[in-house]
Amino acid sequence: MRILFTIAHFFNPSGEGKHASQRKDPRPRIQALAVAIASLHQVFSKSQCTIDIGQRVAVPANQLQSHEIDIVICTTSDYHLLDRLLLPAHFYKHHPTQAEPMLLGFACQEVLRDSLGEYDYYCFLEDDLIISDPWFFIKLAWFTKLTGTPHLLQPNRYEVSPQGLVRKAYIDGDLAPRVTAPFQNVRIVSNEHPPCRSPAGNDMGGWIGKREAQRGASREEPEFQGQVMGSPVIFRRALNPHSGCYFLNGAQMAHWAEQSYFLDRDTSFVGPLESAATLGIMKTFKIYKPAPHNAAFLEIQHYGNGFLSLIGGQVRLPTD
Repeated sequence: MRILFTIAHFFNPSGEGKHASQRKDPRPRIQALAVAIASLHQVFSKSQCTIDIGQRVAVPANQLQSHEIDIVICTTSDYHLLDRLLLPAHFYKHHPTQAEPMLLGFACQEVLRDSLGEYDYYCFLEDDLIISDPWFFIKLAWFTKLTGTPHLLQPNRYEVSPQGLVRKAYIDGDLAPRVTAPFQNVRIVSNEHPPCRSPAGNDMGGWIGKREAQRGASREEPEFQGQVMGSPVIFRRALNPHSGCYFLNGAQMAHWAEQSYFLDRDTSFVGPLESAATLGIMKTFKIYKPAPHNAAFLEIQHYGNGFLSLIGGQVRLPTD
């Protein structure tokens, strides 16, 4: 499988400091980007082996889960740290632009559109996101096969830290329904809804779409439930579809690029950064995320612990 990753990268230490890309110390940003790029090669590229100790030879490994990958880093002007990355030059391609910094996500969309027909997956990531799951794209393809191309599964973003009150936190919890109501129709499902079992004898592919009760009602599917390897899994329409990334197969990317609003640079969802990453796909697809019961089914790490450190302060812990 061929995969194209585009990454929006920006750093301006003279900025206001609201985002990590605008703070004075460049070292965390350099580390985040380096780890993000390296992890894509380590997890998905064909350069993997196992060491046969008896024969003293390196034997190819994980060939069924490895892919041909290209990484394109989109930057604007000289506001970047690529010249300070300690990575091999062939790990990525540099795509310089004159885009507004907060709109670099739209520059990435142009690269994806211009590459239509050349790849199996078209991906966008902010420059501080790390994928560690080699089954990531297998899970995405499985979900699409069972639910259809109009349904898009987004990963849950998380942070980790050995210090603090919580070791791991998923940072993109529900928004108030009114925030995304202008762009998507989501029927809210209670978090207490119990998982259901998939049909017996169909463990890997067991799937139940939980539709509206009345046949004449909207065809929205607020929830999918099923089993994977004997474990119940639940996927829900996302009240917060933002993950700072997206991963589209060829048919999904082509469909999005055909829409009249593609590359319209609409920034009406939260702000420019969030809109560039999420608004276009929210207008185009029904977006799902793994429910909190099984949030780790598809996840992506956000470098650092800026959100996790809020727990116990601005974010309260449950009283129970």
